[in-house]
Amino acid sequence: MTETLETRFASEMGRLLGPDFPSEIGLAVSGGGDSMAMLALAHGWARVFGIRLWVVTIDHGLRADSASEAEMVARECALLGHSHAILRWHWSGQGNVMDAARRARLRLIDGWRGRLVHVAMAHTRDDLAETFLMRLARGAGVDGLAAMKSARRIVPEAGGTAEPRQAGWPPEVPAPGSAFTLIRPCLGMGREELRHYNRTLKVPWVDDPTNADPDYERARIRAALPAVAEAGIDVAALADAANRLGRAREALKRRASEAAERISSAPTSQGVPTGELHFDRDSFAALDRETQARLLVGALRWVAGGDYKPRAAPLEALLDRLLSGGGGTLAGCEAGCDRSALWVAREPAAVKGLSAAAGALWDGRWRLSGSAAEGLEVRALGEEGWQQVPEKPADVPPHRRARALPALWDGDRLVASVHLGVGPGHDVEILPRRGANRFADFLLSD
Repeated sequence: MTETLETRFASEMGRLLGPDFPSEIGLAVSGGGDSMAMLALAHGWARVFGIRLWVVTIDHGLRADSASEAEMVARECALLGHSHAILRWHWSGQGNVMDAARRARLRLIDGWRGRLVHVAMAHTRDDLAETFLMRLARGAGVDGLAAMKSARRIVPEAGGTAEPRQAGWPPEVPAPGSAFTLIRPCLGMGREELRHYNRTLKVPWVDDPTNADPDYERARIRAALPAVAEAGIDVAALADAANRLGRAREALKRRASEAAERISSAPTSQGVPTGELHFDRDSFAALDRETQARLLVGALRWVAGGDYKPRAAPLEALLDRLLSGGGGTLAGCEAGCDRSALWVAREPAAVKGLSAAAGALWDGRWRLSGSAAEGLEVRALGEEGWQQVPEKPADVPPHRRARALPALWDGDRLVASVHLGVGPGHDVEILPRRGANRFADFLLSD
């Protein structure tokens, strides 16, 4: 006997949230067919299990009808008896609009969610298939082709600030930097069966016209899927392949993390981490190529804070140079080797001119504060700071790498550099990457 969508939804929510269900969760609902079906399914499920729903719609402002679509969601939520908020975002016009919208969506949801620790989105099996083909066309490897996770831990950007609370929003602001879990209970469901559910229950929804606009890559892939299915490769087969690659990705990540536990270290100067990563050179060389590449990618992102992995060709070229005793720069980092270690450090040129007020976040990771720091500026040590400290401690990084370390300045005068042991009276904090204090944990965090 075929299970109903309601039964499948309840089963998936139990798997994602159980065994101790929260008393309330959030739903991100755009107004499209998938998310409106999720809202209807969640409404029935929440009534059975006594769970409160909070709903949010992000109006990206990219189409003339987006505001009215958000209001349609608000009316449906009012009819169902659920609190609803509309958060608006305006694109700056810089960079890739889809990537900027995705980042903004997560940031706005985090600012809205308050005490909620679970927020659901309505990605479907069709989304898995389309993403698989899009990334296949770009030559992606295992990580790119692997399915999105049904549950993903989201760590807010370091140094972010909470949105001002508004009436009708979930109460209570979480502790700064606290994570939440993004869940996708509809990943095993097809887009058409969700729309059939909407039509049967007379659930309103809107079709985003960009979904059929050939100017968008996903729309082109979506239009090509019927022809692919005729060749015997349907949405279910593509989604299954993505899910299997997802399992492979997790195994490879764990292997890299275990290697990092054995062979990586985070050096310090004057007892304070320098932000660099070192690998035992011989142990690194003995690893398989895939694990070497994962450790290098992870180190570049750990040190520089990049959200995305560098492209395969320059990464492989840098890895070849390191294994042959050379080095180079990539993704805001400098990498090299000495007799016993491979190292990855912040590239001084990447932080030249970057400044922040004392107490604010500098370079996405460093915070310098204290009574002696008030009214001062945080900048890289640079050549000027290096020259102002005649006697350097023995454990400081070499000159070319030390120039990227954080320091306190009063105009052109170096006030303090904890790594060089000058200027007491201030505190230096190095923030974790993606909520992970250890590199080995960071490799598992994506």
